[in-house]
Amino acid sequence: MEKLLDIMKALRDPLTGCPWDKKQDFRSVAPYTIEEAYEVADAIDREAMEDLKGELGDLLLQVVFHSQMASEKELFDFGDVVDGISEKMRRRHPHVFGSVQFDTPQQRRTAWDAEKTRERAARHDDDPSALAGIALAMPALSRAEKLGRRAASAGFDWADISGVVEKIMEEANELSEARLQRDQADIEEEFGDLLFSLVNLARHLNLDAEESLRLANRKFENRFRRLELRVLAENKDLKTLSISELELIWQQIK
Repeated sequence: MEKLLDIMKALRDPLTGCPWDKKQDFRSVAPYTIEEAYEVADAIDREAMEDLKGELGDLLLQVVFHSQMASEKELFDFGDVVDGISEKMRRRHPHVFGSVQFDTPQQRRTAWDAEKTRERAARHDDDPSALAGIALAMPALSRAEKLGRRAASAGFDWADISGVVEKIMEEANELSEARLQRDQADIEEEFGDLLFSLVNLARHLNLDAEESLRLANRKFENRFRRLELRVLAENKDLKTLSISELELIWQQIK
């Protein structure tokens, strides 16, 4: 870590550092931080462990980069980041680092949520909402899931899954009505409401909506690539086939 920290400090040196690294700030580096996190997830999805090693290094560099910029402004340094996360992990796991005992996973989850609520209150004492601190930059599906989970923890949730299913049907009908009215703004709004309801269903089914969609994307991509190969093997052009012909091949692939 000392070697990596020294490298970043050298890259940011006002006189001898890299011209590109020297001119960066928190805002300009943030998109790279997000990109590197996605590349870590991609390597995991592909089960490419050698790639994962490299991508984790790239993600670690982002933490070091932000820490170095903060250190230059005398805000905090990398040591403070490590101390902060270490203390947080100990505080959130009293059953491992303390004398607390939980008899069930639900008790552990309840305690975890209570500690996170306390931490949020300390960080956002100017915003008492249960939704305080949910990052706007999160992927929309993940943010929707977190909004629903926070609202549920405050007592705003359906009693059982049937209520969620009914809400999905209601939103689907409202989307159909908006389509008949041909109001694009209403269509967009109702489509968003339907997506949000589907994310709530995922939460009630103990599913990760983002991961479920990622799996569906992968399945579609694999099947479509096989469809392309099948059409190519028959010396045909995908664009010249009718939708019924393509559907027949698709069903055979499934």
